[in-house]
Amino acid sequence: MHGIEWIVEAWGCSAATLRDQNALQQLFDSLITDLKLRPIGAPIWHKFPGTGGLTGLYLLSESHVACHTFPEHNSLCLNLFCCVPRAEWKFDEQLRLRFSAGEVSV
Repeated sequence: MHGIEWIVEAWGCSAATLRDQNALQQLFDSLITDLKLRPIGAPIWHKFPGTGGLTGLYLLSESHVACHTFPEHNSLCLNLFCCVPRAEWKFDEQLRLRFSAGEVSV
């Protein structure tokens, strides 16, 4: 098997930011640019009603990147799979900066 998968969970995040599609799009944009990923089309977003979170998905020529947010639990789950090896990315630093995460597991 070739490739790498990152399963990332962040806790203690800002609930307001977890409901902000623009903030998640900026996270995806940074991942795509920094890791030189190749999206196939536009991302798909689903916003849950009321104060619910978001689910986002990019289909990549390398595989996929997906994110699920849970504002009611102040948490974010991110999954990136690439069938070709990629450089490391500073998930911990970026999620603390962008979402005020108190704890990040990669």
